[in-house]
Amino acid sequence: MLRNSGGVGVGGQPWVLRRVRLTWLSFMLFFILVFFPLIAHYYLTTIDEAGGPDKRIFGPRPGGELCEAKHVQDLCRIRESVSEELLQLEAKRQELNGEIARLNLRIEACKRSIDSAKQDLLQLKNVISQTEHSYKELMAQNQPKLSLPVRLLPDKEDPGLPPPKSSRSCRLRSCFDYARCPLTSGFPVYVYDTGSYSWGDYLDPLVKQAFAASVKSNIYVTDNPSIACLYLVLVGELQESPSPQPSPAELEKQLKALPYWRSDGHNHVLVHLSRKSMTQNFLYNVSAGRAAVAQSTFLEQQYREGFDLVVSPLVHALSEPNFLEVPPQVPVKRKYLFTFQGERVESLRSSLQEAPPQSFEEEMEGDPPADYDDRIIGTLKAVQDSHLDQVLVEFTCKNPRSSLPTEWALCGEREDRLEVLKVSTFALVIAAGDGQLVASAGCGMRLFEALEVGAIPVVLGDHSRLPYHQFIRWSEAAIIVPKPRVTELHFLLRSLSDNDMLAMRRQGRFLWETYFSTSENVLNTILASIRTSIQVPAAPINEEPAHEIPHKAGKLAGTDANLADNGDLDLGPVETEPPYASPRYLRNFTYTASDIYRAWNRAPGPFHLFPHTPLDPVLPSEAKFLGSGTGFRPIGGGTGGSGKEFQAALGGNVPREQFTVVMLTYEREEVLMNSLERLNGLPYLNKVVVVWNSPKPPSDDLLWPDIGLPIVVVRTEKNSLNNRFLPWDAVETEAILSIDDDAHLRHDEIMFGFRVWREARDRIVGFPGRYHAWDVNHQSWLYNSNYSCELSMVLTGAAFFHKYYAYLYSYVMPQAIRDMVDEYINCEDIAMNFLVSHITRKPPIKVTSRWTFRCPGCPQALSHDDSHFHERHKCINFFVKVYGYMPLLYTQFRVDSVLFKTRLPHDKTKCFKFI
Repeated sequence: MLRNSGGVGVGGQPWVLRRVRLTWLSFMLFFILVFFPLIAHYYLTTIDEAGGPDKRIFGPRPGGELCEAKHVQDLCRIRESVSEELLQLEAKRQELNGEIARLNLRIEACKRSIDSAKQDLLQLKNVISQTEHSYKELMAQNQPKLSLPVRLLPDKEDPGLPPPKSSRSCRLRSCFDYARCPLTSGFPVYVYDTGSYSWGDYLDPLVKQAFAASVKSNIYVTDNPSIACLYLVLVGELQESPSPQPSPAELEKQLKALPYWRSDGHNHVLVHLSRKSMTQNFLYNVSAGRAAVAQSTFLEQQYREGFDLVVSPLVHALSEPNFLEVPPQVPVKRKYLFTFQGERVESLRSSLQEAPPQSFEEEMEGDPPADYDDRIIGTLKAVQDSHLDQVLVEFTCKNPRSSLPTEWALCGEREDRLEVLKVSTFALVIAAGDGQLVASAGCGMRLFEALEVGAIPVVLGDHSRLPYHQFIRWSEAAIIVPKPRVTELHFLLRSLSDNDMLAMRRQGRFLWETYFSTSENVLNTILASIRTSIQVPAAPINEEPAHEIPHKAGKLAGTDANLADNGDLDLGPVETEPPYASPRYLRNFTYTASDIYRAWNRAPGPFHLFPHTPLDPVLPSEAKFLGSGTGFRPIGGGTGGSGKEFQAALGGNVPREQFTVVMLTYEREEVLMNSLERLNGLPYLNKVVVVWNSPKPPSDDLLWPDIGLPIVVVRTEKNSLNNRFLPWDAVETEAILSIDDDAHLRHDEIMFGFRVWREARDRIVGFPGRYHAWDVNHQSWLYNSNYSCELSMVLTGAAFFHKYYAYLYSYVMPQAIRDMVDEYINCEDIAMNFLVSHITRKPPIKVTSRWTFRCPGCPQALSHDDSHFHERHKCINFFVKVYGYMPLLYTQFRVDSVLFKTRLPHDKTKCFKFI
């Protein structure tokens, strides 16, 4: 037991000792590891500080005592370099921290400024909105915006009119019911079927057929008689038949039996169309009541001035005249100075023949009409025998045509007479010897044939009523001389200049083409005469519907820096407005009421365009083209100078105006997209109409540029260059910029051209100029594109023109010209220049010095083909043949800005004006 106890006790003591020893060792180890480095560091630091710089052990020593070894020296250099870089980086860090702090302060200031600007902008927007609202209210009060008027129709119930004193004294104010023809009625016309009355069985079949065809194509004809403004009844010409013709009393009875005659025939027109020179005036013995009469033959006591209508004879009943067979208008002077072929059918009244001879003065002073025909024969024969000029007068015929008493009968066949007139400068038309016969079919036939072949009519007898004399200013196309002046006729004809004769011949050609040439023109002219007399505006013409091709818009245009090509011209202030369509229907009534003579007579003038005749419908935007002019308000001495005031007032009634780009393209998608992108940000641009001339639609994955304005892609029925000038309904502005898909024009050039066009709205204003020249060797016209000192054409691949000319080109210009454009796939620009020059008698206007406009690197166009110029030579000569003369005019005029190439002082501001 003790052993075990003593063993435990003895054994426990070493265990305690070991534990104490282990604790001591741990403490010593901790002391050595912790305090010894501290003591050593303190000791070494004390030694370095006490020993001075020369006795330092660890610090850097002067003279490189510790860097004597090569590798030690390298390490020292690295250490020094790193230390310097660290010091520099620390300095930069502190500098950047300071810059960041300053920028943060500026950001806070900008944020406060933005918030303040937003508040100011919001206030300005409110002020602008209120100002625009007030402006619109003022404009609505003082100048309401007109639109197509609401159509008003007459009442079905006809209250009737008070009876006039006599049917012979009928005038529009007393015999025409205006209540049936409101200004906005559209002028509905009801035409009686010739089969509905027995009189129609006696009518000439050709006249009936031609009349029916013309009625079918007329835009005013209606099938509803209850709303009609006018009622037409065809009463002649009667056919030649061996059976007895109905008497005038029978015709009068049938007229009163018409379902809408209403006892007196008001608002009815009895139409008698003559195909022969011998047309009996059977309506003379018919009481027409309040119905107007439209025919070629009238006696003075029968004709009601301002109510009845003298019409031209119906020569081409069913056949269309061949314009290519019409002789040219030049040279002005032909083989014969004047010609006349005719024979008096019957002598004048015996009382005049038995009277003693009188002098001209005595005859002019007398009341009864004198017989001047014998004096005329003697005078004309004396001129012929004098051989001063070559003339042809024949007073006897081998085969005279039937004519009315005291009238000069036509000689021979129509073809023979035309051959003589083709070589005649003037054609004499001698009025009937009986002064009571104020109009006759024979004189109308002579007048028609003279105008047809370009012989200037000379009417002897100022008492004659020429066709539509209330509206046509015949003095511009014919010479009307009283019979007593026959002795001075030769002197008068020789005194006319070539320019005057050519102007009269051109005007006569216009009148013949517009009013007399076809049965459709004759009917349209009759209706237009009545419509103009009662001051009803013409119906708007139909536009070409634009069938749009859907397309997808891609990225915003203008992101490519290479497309920012705005030029270096300072054009002054620019109108940056959203799309704004030109107002329409502003002067339809004013034009009808006040511009009658200008509309009917002036084809060749700058604003007197021949489709603006009452024969044709009024164009929707015609009024501003006719009436805007080039007026502007003067700039005061204290304001202006930048051009803003001047250009903002251009056009009179159109202070705000934009244009539409019409771009023709054919399967050149990349070129087209680039051209469209260049239009981004173009001022004054309303929209872009892309005429897709290819039968293949655009690619499905084609992304069209977003230029911030509508892009209308129009699908065409066929590939034709004439599609460029179709009057698309998508074009809502008067100004059209026709441009090729590869044309490369700067924005400043386009803006300049548009501003110039606003001052010359009746002209073609463009950039590339061309001219025509006469080839002496081949006796033909040539097309030339070389640089020259003059020009006569401006290519429509980059040109402004009025939309009015699109209607003329597509609907009025001879079809033969458009057919040739389709045949050659060329010359549409030449055709447009011919048309505008023919109408205005002015050359186009070229702007800037640019002579070409093709973009660099674009695929070749049709104009690069070898046959291009050869075809254009043919086109010019063909167009001259169609028009009968060369309408193009030369000019050396070019428009540049006022300060073009002007050295300005540095303290002056550039402006934009026109020379």
